Amino acid sequence: MRARLALLLLLLAALPAYGQGYAGLGSTAAEGFAVPDPETRLNFPRDHGAHPEFRIEWWYVTANLTGPDGTDYGVQWTLFRSALAPGEAAGWASPQIWMGHAAATTPRHHYFAERLARGGIGQAGVSATPFAAWIDDWQMAGTDFDSLSLTARGAEFAYDLDLIAEGPLVLHGAGGFSVKSADGQASHYYSQPHYRIKGTLTLPSGPVEVTGQGWLDREWSSQPLAADQNGWDWFSLSFDSGARLMGFRLRGARGDFTSGTWIDAEGHATALAPGAFRAEPLDKTEVAGRSLPVRWRVTLPDRGVDVEVAALNPQSWMGTRFAYWEGPVRVSGSHAGRGYLEMTGYE
Repeated sequence: MRARLALLLLLLAALPAYGQGYAGLGSTAAEGFAVPDPETRLNFPRDHGAHPEFRIEWWYVTANLTGPDGTDYGVQWTLFRSALAPGEAAGWASPQIWMGHAAATTPRHHYFAERLARGGIGQAGVSATPFAAWIDDWQMAGTDFDSLSLTARGAEFAYDLDLIAEGPLVLHGAGGFSVKSADGQASHYYSQPHYRIKGTLTLPSGPVEVTGQGWLDREWSSQPLAADQNGWDWFSLSFDSGARLMGFRLRGARGDFTSGTWIDAEGHATALAPGAFRAEPLDKTEVAGRSLPVRWRVTLPDRGVDVEVAALNPQSWMGTRFAYWEGPVRVSGSHAGRGYLEMTGYE
């Protein structure tokens, strides 16, 4: 118990106050850490690994899955790294704090789990070659991002999935330099949005063999939000045509900042200009004592996109240390498909 309390206190120290953007991501306490540089050219497989010179980083998988009877499911797997200080050190001297989130969503239930770990002692970490990201017994691993195995478990769910990439990596923004505000806050950001998935999802009712598609996001920065930006709405949409769309709306006191990436059926990516991607809430639902928009209209006029995005399960609340909404969505309108929605900063 004392070790867990000490770990929690370290995590609290590593993650700044809510008042500086959602989860402290707008904090100015990034002095001494590296800052994203538009001249940086991402290098693989090196950049699949950790970047301890930056303050925050994540490896993030979402998956839209289907069971043998046609039931839709969603799965999330995330590993977050947050640094007390720049750089790395051995053993307990490591300044790295790790946090894992896993979730499984059905049309009627949403299950989630959270893990906390200290860096430097083998409990959590990431290696680039061969690739492995882990926290306790949760793991994402493979020789590269082309083929991965993904495992996690909570009190009421577990999954063991195989991911095979069927398209190229996508660099967001200008070569992976993704701007997040009019003030120029940014991150290094790329994705593998082309996974084909099969495996087993275990629920309280028993195991289910599932197939589907997945999306992996990689992002690192030291201050990705402006201080007055209090949250975001992030969409990853996979259309039946084979095209894909990533778009986000960052909400702030000075108005919304939107951007994203259009990915055609062949995997070619085009960065969207700020404001080109539009997301308008259509309907709200009471979730965990909050009124949240769980149905949206998303438009991208230049690509003929005018769709409705609706939650598979409106109650997909992640009641974790920094709480947020994350769940699978269905897409209808000018383009049909499936995807994922993440919403943060709703009080």
